[in-house]
Amino acid sequence: MSTFFWIIGIIIGGLIIGVIGKLILPGKQAIPMWLTIVAGIVGVVIGTLLAQAFGLGTAGVWNLWEIVLQIVVGIIAVAAAAALYPRMVTAKH
Repeated sequence: MSTFFWIIGIIIGGLIIGVIGKLILPGKQAIPMWLTIVAGIVGVVIGTLLAQAFGLGTAGVWNLWEIVLQIVVGIIAVAAAAALYPRMVTAKH
């Protein structure tokens, strides 16, 4: 697989995991879509690394445990982004 398609896959996966994280997390997260995608990308990358570290890495295209870890890390990343983003915006002004 070429690097271009790998990067596109990470971005699309980040979008999906970030949106799932926002939907599962209670309350409203006042973060822009680009930050949701970045939080999702963090979830995808760290979730995949954790799955591999625990021996649950991708055996095929779909791996339930890897996806669960990606979603959990995505939720944590969205929560962190939602907590930090208002402070970053306020600090700029």
